[in-house]
Amino acid sequence: MAMTKPSVLKDVSLSAIIAGFVTVLVGFTSSAVIVFQAAQSLGASSAEIASWMWALGLGMGLTSIGLSLWYRVPVVTAWSTPGAAMLISSAAGVSMQEAIAAFLITGFLMALCGFTGWFERMMNRIPISLASGMLAGVLLRFGMNVFVAMQTQFIMVFAMFVTYLLLRRLQPRYAVVLALILGVLIAGIQGLLQVNSLTFEWAQPILIAPQFSMRALVGISLPLFVVTMASQNVPGVATLRAFHYTVPISPLIGWTGLATVLLAPFGAYALNLAAITAAICMGREAHEDPDKRYMAAIAAGFFYILVGLFGATVGALFAAFPQELVLAIAGLALLGTIGNGLAAALSREEEREPALITFLVTASGVVLFGIGSAFWGLLAGVLAIALLRLKK
Repeated sequence: MAMTKPSVLKDVSLSAIIAGFVTVLVGFTSSAVIVFQAAQSLGASSAEIASWMWALGLGMGLTSIGLSLWYRVPVVTAWSTPGAAMLISSAAGVSMQEAIAAFLITGFLMALCGFTGWFERMMNRIPISLASGMLAGVLLRFGMNVFVAMQTQFIMVFAMFVTYLLLRRLQPRYAVVLALILGVLIAGIQGLLQVNSLTFEWAQPILIAPQFSMRALVGISLPLFVVTMASQNVPGVATLRAFHYTVPISPLIGWTGLATVLLAPFGAYALNLAAITAAICMGREAHEDPDKRYMAAIAAGFFYILVGLFGATVGALFAAFPQELVLAIAGLALLGTIGNGLAAALSREEEREPALITFLVTASGVVLFGIGSAFWGLLAGVLAIALLRLKK
């Protein structure tokens, strides 16, 4: 993509703003409960959990806005969902102060790998077909969830599906927008919106002094670093490559690591590049012009800052949407991306089988040694290419 820098205001569009909102909606509703559980496993109080959300929301928002504005590319950051899941299982006996120290070390390691260029040199060796196959595999279940959701809320989801298809023909930029609006209206009519318990409350950051320990270093820092880099940053970079965005990878990883270091004392355990939610901002639903889709990532950044500032209030707002609506709008927003990923993965005949293997392993959802299927899918694809290219 050309990295020209026109006026930002001319690039603002309703479809980009909605894509940013859907990005935050999907990211928050799909994994916030895991972050809450991770904080609770460390003995966090309600106020400390709100501080975690403040730090994570601020970190994701500022890095998404800053990096997207600087590079004019949709760069979306996120918290490490597999990292939070790892914390739930490995935080036993570790105090909050020790965990904060572990988060600081994790952020430092990410910044080191980013700014030195080590991570980018590794990613440059991954073929685009494998990156596209991995992206399609990661997103497959989201596309399937549209039809799974019809089992329990057929009228709402089917209406959204039909509306999306009709508008893809008539007004493709607003297909996801109007499908979302229709879904909210139907959910309201059916009494599925849980808005009665909404209250407005600001989150208060709580500074926690770090306490360094070897058990936290071995049990939290190193596993959190490996899981975040392998399960989050690798697919995050692959998503950028799959959409043909050329942007220096090293600064992206470096700045997310530095943001983690700065916000770790308040509960930001690991910030990284997003993959699934980033694809929403990079798809044609965000804007027909790929060079203007960065506004969707900027919009997502502002919504993430709101999540952080209002903490539990925004959590209750997102929780007010029925799960089927969230599943449906995420799947519809990603249908085009899944199709493009499969097309790019299978376009080169000599790499078709390795790309297919990458797609299947990633879509399987297999988890080995605490590392998600996206990493193993890429590894399987690279192994397949290496073996198939061996001379007889």
